[in-house]
Amino acid sequence: MRAIWKGAVSFGLVSIAVKLYSATQEKDIRFHQVHRADGGRIRYKRTCSVCGEEVSYDDIAKGYDIGGGEMVVLTDEDFADLPLTTSHAIDVLEFVPAEQVDPILYNKAYFLEPEGAATKPYVLLRDALVDAERVAIVKVALRQREQLATLRVREGVLLLNTMLWPDEVRKPDFGFLDEDITVRPPELAMASSLIDSMAGEFQPDAFTDDYRAALQEVIDAKVEGREVVQPEEVEEAPAAAVDLMAALRASVDRARAARGEQPPAGEPTPISAARSAQKAPAKKAPAKKAPAGKAAGKTTEKKAAPKKAAEKKAAEKKAEPAEKKTGARKAAPKKAPRKTA
Repeated sequence: MRAIWKGAVSFGLVSIAVKLYSATQEKDIRFHQVHRADGGRIRYKRTCSVCGEEVSYDDIAKGYDIGGGEMVVLTDEDFADLPLTTSHAIDVLEFVPAEQVDPILYNKAYFLEPEGAATKPYVLLRDALVDAERVAIVKVALRQREQLATLRVREGVLLLNTMLWPDEVRKPDFGFLDEDITVRPPELAMASSLIDSMAGEFQPDAFTDDYRAALQEVIDAKVEGREVVQPEEVEEAPAAAVDLMAALRASVDRARAARGEQPPAGEPTPISAARSAQKAPAKKAPAKKAPAGKAAGKTTEKKAAPKKAAEKKAAEKKAEPAEKKTGARKAAPKKAPRKTA
């Protein structure tokens, strides 16, 4: 890393010489504007809108538009007389609990490294901040402007976080803030259940920039002259639920399924609870129950009928051989008497 600023932390009567390093870096993939036909870079000329001449950097000054087409021109000499433009001091103003600083105020982060013989007072300030469990509110001049900042400890190093001034944070002005919206206790309980089912410990390394990775794959494929493998399609979200409770219940089911948890007994298990709320089937009217006496009589008759048929069939089988014998006897012809000579 390369130091971008050198100065000193003023801690009471103690001065700690430090170097300032940018603690973060952007990983966005940057492109140049080029001519589509031949890939040539597109260049822009700095021209004056009044005389039309090309202007070099040495002839460029800063102008403030006061309206009506009038411009106030400020030179380097004008900025040189402003306070703190050349000051290289980080003035500690007070020490406050970290939770009192709204994260919306944080802007950019810088590491501080002790310089020369300032290591011992540097470590002293670092350990004192850790023991007090507070952050230092400081003022520092960076990039030709005075900035409010905090000084805290991260991984054994003092970290400077520049901050926005309070008047740089916009006030939310939305119509729904004036509406009287009532949240029912069951809805709040279900939302709390959803939060509990999705609770975890924040691990930044678990999250990645999928878009940047896919874009880099496209660039690498172009360089190597190969085809780009299309990523898997993202599963479509289910249709919107009819009511808020159905959506919350379905969300809880999905969160539990993602964690491999089984829903408690008695609760609706499918994620389709939201969909079933849209098209609830019409309930069928319960069938009328027959009187006990009649139902029993019908059952007895049905059971008795096969029994009687079986008995009748058996009787017919018994009678059938007798009838055959009798018929045979009747049908037999009488033998004629022999004639004697």
